[in-house]
Amino acid sequence: MAGTAGTAGTAGTADTAQFAGQVAGQVAVITGAGGGLGRAHALALASRGVKIVVNDLGNAQGVVDEITAAGGEAVADSTDISDRAAAAALIDDTVSRWGRIDILINNAGILRDKSFAKMDLADFDKVIAVHLTGSVNCTKAAWPYMVEQGYGRILMTTSASGIYGNFGQANYGAAKSALVGLMNVLAIEGAKKGIRVNSLAPTAATQMTDGLIAEDAAELLGPETVAPAAEFLVSPDAPTGVILGAGAGVFAVSQMVEANPVALGADATAEDIAANWERISDLSEHRHLGSAFDQTDRYVRAAIAAGEDA
Repeated sequence: MAGTAGTAGTAGTADTAQFAGQVAGQVAVITGAGGGLGRAHALALASRGVKIVVNDLGNAQGVVDEITAAGGEAVADSTDISDRAAAAALIDDTVSRWGRIDILINNAGILRDKSFAKMDLADFDKVIAVHLTGSVNCTKAAWPYMVEQGYGRILMTTSASGIYGNFGQANYGAAKSALVGLMNVLAIEGAKKGIRVNSLAPTAATQMTDGLIAEDAAELLGPETVAPAAEFLVSPDAPTGVILGAGAGVFAVSQMVEANPVALGADATAEDIAANWERISDLSEHRHLGSAFDQTDRYVRAAIAAGEDA
């Protein structure tokens, strides 16, 4: 996960106008945008002149009405994105209507929380189908259009549950963690094609979190406090391969990092690992790696250096 920090504080009027000008006229598909975070993303981008496809199985038209009442341009879509053919048709129809797709925000999601021991695997499959497979379906359909036009911004919606874990959310955490892995690969593959891919890790009070967040905390965690992070991550100046946490006007980048490699030799045993565990697990001088090959190269170099020192 590459790390590129944004700027803190409130943008001035001139900066805001410039940012809006950068995205005005672009086309965005936002899944699960009938309420909560998706609605907040849709309203925010529409206010900047982005044309929005509001995808949702529920209140898509209600959000479209809000956007058009404010002078924006949007259409409603009720596609089930876990259906691969339907998701492809959603993207194709968007390009047929407006000639391109610049932004894809994979936001749709559901919860089926229960401890793993008690979880019905049908609920595991359903969560994976919406969060992960749905995101894959939409991204796969949008990718060739973005490659052809030499520009695209894709945003995955991950979660602290996928990054750090959370009791009762094995299905949700697995899906959200998988989206980070997907982002990592697509950020590499899209780099030379003008496609930037990031992940948003929101902390917000929405219908999905009813009863899970204390009332006083929920008052601070409105979806609108997360939307600026989404706007930034799909902007022309966005970084790529970044996980950005957001909530209550607070923002922080998360990364996967690795300790300095410790070369124990090709004949190392489990006992050797145990004896050197303090060194192996020492993250005081950690590094972020850009790809799996970076790790392989690092290990090979460490092994060669250890052999030379022997």
